[in-house]
Amino acid sequence: MRLEGRTALVTGASRGIGRAIALALVAEGADVAVNYLCNETPAKQLVKDILELGRQAILVQADVSDYLEASRMAQEVSAAFGHLDILVNNAGVTSDTTFRKMDQASWRKVLTTNLDGVFNCTKVCLDGMLAQQWGRVVNITSVIGQMGNFGQANYAASKAGVAAFTKSLAKEVAAKGITVNAIAPGFISTEMVDIIPEEIRAKLLAQIPMRRFGRPDEVARACVYLCSSDGDYITGSELQINGGLYM
Repeated sequence: MRLEGRTALVTGASRGIGRAIALALVAEGADVAVNYLCNETPAKQLVKDILELGRQAILVQADVSDYLEASRMAQEVSAAFGHLDILVNNAGVTSDTTFRKMDQASWRKVLTTNLDGVFNCTKVCLDGMLAQQWGRVVNITSVIGQMGNFGQANYAASKAGVAAFTKSLAKEVAAKGITVNAIAPGFISTEMVDIIPEEIRAKLLAQIPMRRFGRPDEVARACVYLCSSDGDYITGSELQINGGLYM
């Protein structure tokens, strides 16, 4: 119970890595606000699961790319829990196509959610952490932000931007009891990976030295580590969980 008494907000928590992170935080004693954009049914189920585990949970619908909605979300979390200790910026989208075919709408869709969303949520949550002189911010980036990928110029740019944001903010708040870190998953067995055509999945596996896709719980355990006292002296880092997949 390393997070007993702590409260957390996990964006994009209805499924995949976000859901795994929320449940891992709960397993260590945290109460969790579950954010979602449009997947209401699985988000409600997650809240139900958390309550059955004996922790507190609330459901918060918000589009993280909209600053006003992010602000409203932070206010709802503070009203429900009284304080917010942990922010996990997990919400993200893709809109894959080659750069020649990519239009501005596809570029903006990914950048506003993946990069602006991290700014928005961190901005509206940070003051409370500064006031209490303790906080944990964990941003979910990606191996794609480090190595690039065919047809994902927008996604790679957004995740690389979050990594740079992480390092910069970490320097600003390190003396205030707040750590800011990132986790860069490789290819993880989620819906996003499961829908990849089989022949492409086979090629991806051939590039991964461990010859398997990662599991959401493997990312979630790393998040718990960074949020607990075990990670007190770690800030500005980008922890890579990719099975040995490096450029």
